[in-house]
Amino acid sequence: MKIKVVLEPSDEGGYTVYVPSLPGCISEGESIEEALDNIQEAIELYLEPSEDEINVAEGVIVRELAL
Repeated sequence: MKIKVVLEPSDEGGYTVYVPSLPGCISEGESIEEALDNIQEAIELYLEPSEDEINVAEGVIVRELAL
């Protein structure tokens, strides 16, 4: 899966990075590489479903798909 991210220079130095398609998914880093590493981790956590979020009736099957 490919996701577009936006990197903006931060007033304090470094970069702020966010994902327009994932509201609230934001991170930062001292360098572009660090910012990209940090936002990748943030995206993975953002998209990781919580076991508490899935409420299904008996007999329903839940599967994971890799994109």
